[in-house]
Parts: sequence; C-alpha cells; structure tokens
Amino acid sequence: MGEQGSGGSRKTGKTAKKVTPTKKAASKKAAPAKAAATSKKAAPAKKAAPARKAASAKKAASAKKVAPAKKVVATGEAVVLKKAAPAKTVAVKPPKEESRTALVRRARRINRELAEVYPYAHPELDFDNPFQLLVATVLSAQTTDLRVNQTTPALFAKYPTPEDLAAANPEEVEEILRPCGFFRMKTKSVMGLSKALAEDFGGEVPGRLEDLVKLPGVGRKTAFVVLGNAFGRPGITVDTHFQRLVRRWQWTEESDPDKIEAAVGALFPKSEWTDLSHHVIWHGRRICHARKPACGACPIAPLCPAYGEGETDPEKAKKLLKYEKGGFPGQRLKPPQAYLDAGGRPAPPLGAA
Repeated sequence: MGEQGSGGSRKTGKTAKKVTPTKKAASKKAAPAKAAATSKKAAPAKKAAPARKAASAKKAASAKKVAPAKKVVATGEAVVLKKAAPAKTVAVKPPKEESRTALVRRARRINRELAEVYPYAHPELDFDNPFQLLVATVLSAQTTDLRVNQTTPALFAKYPTPEDLAAANPEEVEEILRPCGFFRMKTKSVMGLSKALAEDFGGEVPGRLEDLVKLPGVGRKTAFVVLGNAFGRPGITVDTHFQRLVRRWQWTEESDPDKIEAAVGALFPKSEWTDLSHHVIWHGRRICHARKPACGACPIAPLCPAYGEGETDPEKAKKLLKYEKGGFPGQRLKPPQAYLDAGGRPAPPLGAA
C-alpha cells in the first residue's frame, strides 16, 4: 500500500513537471498569436482599398453588362417597347369621380377629333328618298348595311313606292329579302309600314318622330336615322356600336337605349346630334371593334378610359382596321362623292366576285 502510494506520488510529480512546460509553451505562443491576430486585423484594413476597387469594378462590370441588355431590347424586342410606351404616355384615364364639366369637355373633344378623322361620315345605307331610307333601315336589323345595300336595288326596282310594296305578293318579297336574314319577319314589317304610309300618310314618309314610331317595325333608332338624314332634323341613333362606345368612353353607365339617348344628348348641342351619331358609329365599325379594338391605331386613345382593352401595338393594330381605314371597300354601292374623294371605294353588288 505504501509503495503504491509513493509510486503514485512520483507519477504525480512527473505530471506536475510536464504541466509547467505546457503553460510556458502556451504563454510563449500567446504573443505570436496576439501578433497574428493583430496582423490579421491589419491585413483587411490594408486590403480595404482593393476591396472597394473590386466592388467598383463589379459595379462597372455590371454597368457594362446592362448596356448590352438595353441594346438587345431595343433591337430584338422593339415590339415590346412600343407596347410599353403607350401604357405610360397614351392612356390618360379620367378620374373615377370626373366632374360634369370635365365629362362634357372630354366628350366634345372626342367628337371634334372624330370629325377630323371621318369628315366624310354619312349614313351607310343607299337611298334616293325618305321611303327607301326608311325601308333600308328596317331591313338593317341584325345584318350589315352592306348586305342591305346589295339587296335593296332589286326590291326598289320592282316596288318603287309604298303603294307598290303594300300590294306586293309576300312570297316574292320574301325571296328578294332572303339574303338579309329573318326575311319573313322583315317582309311583314316593310309591307306593313308601306300599307300604313299609303293609307294614313298619303304615301309619304312623315317627318315627325311621333308619327314614325307608329309605323310597323319602326322604333326611335330607325326614326332618328330617317329624321336626321332624310329631313335634316337632329337625332341620336343609338345602335349597337353607339351603345358600346359611349359606355366604353364612360359618357354614361346606362344600358337602356332611350336612357343612353337622353344622357348623351345632354352632353352636346342638339345641332350636333346627327353628325355625332355618324362619327361614333363609324369609329365603332372601323377602329373601336367590340372584340378586338385597334387601340394602337386609335386617334382618340389619350381621351379613352378603356385604352388597352384591345391591341396596343401600332403595327398589329393597323391590321385590325376595316373598310377604307384598312384599304377595303365601304358598305355603300353608291357612296357620296366626298367619301370617294377621301379614298373610299364603293362596295361590290350582290353576287360580285
């Protein structure tokens, strides 16, 4: 037991001797460690300038890389730039709470702009007298003016007066009007109004609204077409194009034709109503289409709250233009001379290639 104890004490002594040098070694190494730490801290301080240079170099490199990216967009994606530009510079949406005065000014400015675009605007139905215009307007329901213009020459050649049409064989009239669609219903309407004209108005088309709307198949829209274009009496023609555009332009939120007529009529002098109708309808047929408006080719884009609903790229929008704006024939076989002088072309007759 004593030998083990003494042996153990000797081992402990040896261990103590070994510990001392370790402490010394640690203490000796501590100074270099501190120096190393100091030198390491000093090193980044010295390298700070190169680091800043490196950062600026990276920025310069990134700046150099940005320039080619812009060049790529400008050259390879010119269409994208054209689309983006109008969204910022063209679309000028009126405020949600547009004042009455601001609305009147914007609406009248749109009409002035359209008057410059369509100085030759006219009713797009061929007619030589009020009777022909009345019948053609009734026939234009749910079909194009072009189709009516291609059909009425044969009708008026055979039945030139209300008395003639009233006494016609319905089956023969139906056969002539077949290309217009709904030919049975339309035959009944035009023969009925012809009979009423012959019996109640001496074979003459009346020039008053209250008389016209009493005729079979004649509503306010048809009556205003006749009054404005055959008698020179102002009226607003609220057809599908007119309804769509005035709502798209936020002139009114009404959906009933009679209420639309009243709301829009209050924005303009009565003397402008007929021409206003032509301007709006022409714009709806040529540029501001229902499904694909040609926004990029629209002359009133800065005034339109609905800009961007259609194609905004100018080149693509040009392909959507119709009739004379797209280089195609118009709807009338016998258009006014002013339309021909402006570059418009007459429509081909029925059956023409």
